[in-house]
Amino acid sequence: MTDRTAALTSSDPPQRPAALPSLTGLRWLAALFVFLAHASMLSGPNRPDAPISFFADQDLAKTLADFFEPGFVMVSFFFLLSGFVLTWSARPGEPATAIWRRRFLKIYPNHIVVFAFAMWLFASSEPVRAWLPNLFLLHTWSNKPEVISSVNLPAWSLCVEVFAYALLPLLLVLVRRIKDNRLWLWAGAMVAGVVGVPAVTQLLVTGGIPVPLYDLSMNQVWFSYGFPPARLFEFMLGMVLARIVAAGLWPRKLGMSVSIVLVAGGYWLSFALPYPYKFYTGTIIPFAVLVCAAAARDLRGEGGWLASRPMVFLGNVSFAFYVTQGVVMFYGRPKVWGDHTYGVIPALGLLVVLFLANLLAGWLLYRFVETPIMRRFSRSRKRTTPAAPHSPEAAPVAGAV
Repeated sequence: MTDRTAALTSSDPPQRPAALPSLTGLRWLAALFVFLAHASMLSGPNRPDAPISFFADQDLAKTLADFFEPGFVMVSFFFLLSGFVLTWSARPGEPATAIWRRRFLKIYPNHIVVFAFAMWLFASSEPVRAWLPNLFLLHTWSNKPEVISSVNLPAWSLCVEVFAYALLPLLLVLVRRIKDNRLWLWAGAMVAGVVGVPAVTQLLVTGGIPVPLYDLSMNQVWFSYGFPPARLFEFMLGMVLARIVAAGLWPRKLGMSVSIVLVAGGYWLSFALPYPYKFYTGTIIPFAVLVCAAAARDLRGEGGWLASRPMVFLGNVSFAFYVTQGVVMFYGRPKVWGDHTYGVIPALGLLVVLFLANLLAGWLLYRFVETPIMRRFSRSRKRTTPAAPHSPEAAPVAGAV
């Protein structure tokens, strides 16, 4: 069986893309996993001497921290998902300026508000050379640790998104020109590129202070994990996969059940892989299968609970939920609870409180900053065509650990 929907080739007439609400639901699950990964950290970047985990039992706290350690693989999921949904929802013939306007308004207002809070609360003492690149989301182009980790640490992944958005109009033209019978070849090439980045890192990247946790130098961590061009393969893989699903080339037998098993296996594999391969190579194919399987299921009208209204709502809030974590968790947790840790039941209760506080902060940002700005300014007044209900583009793409 094949599933064809709004075509993504340059010769097609403009039309509204089919809604893929399950991808918005998946976005929330990934963002929730990021929260749990951050909340299980033994210490935070702002206060290395103060714990983030609430659990007093050090064996339990370390077990949780170890389990969520590969949470950084969610970065790969979000980059891939971003490429997929932006290609899926792209409007043929739309000018580059319109694309850039929407992407700018999706990212920067939320970022600037949280940046201002972070500077006010704890980061005002940072030097200009550190916080200024963070303000403009250029800081991961630097290999200096004090610049990369400045102000609002979760904003690092937005640098990669901004770079991909800047190239998006050109990438859309190139991806639309790929013939259907070569799409799988291009998908394989993008996977090879993802795997090739850590290989190049080990062979060619030298210098920088040692990072014992990763058994790499700082330059190697930066190049393989935070350097925007190195992460473009994941974004482009998502773009090619959107073409594959739209062309009806995705095999139905690769459904959600298979993808869940693959994701669990890929996550387990991440524990065994050495750095820098651990960052994304174990999960890149499982994540690709998951996104495509969820999209294909929506096209068949079988979205299920992932496509439910609560999951779509939470997915819409997920970007704001992510960018506020630096303030709520890395600053708020030590500020309110200090270095205190607790027994299992109180610790679980406080984890729920921290989650609700983070969700409230994210909802406030989404409701009073992101939503009104996008409604008012995201489209030219000359364009009146509304976005598809529950369109993947209606929900921002979160970053990750």
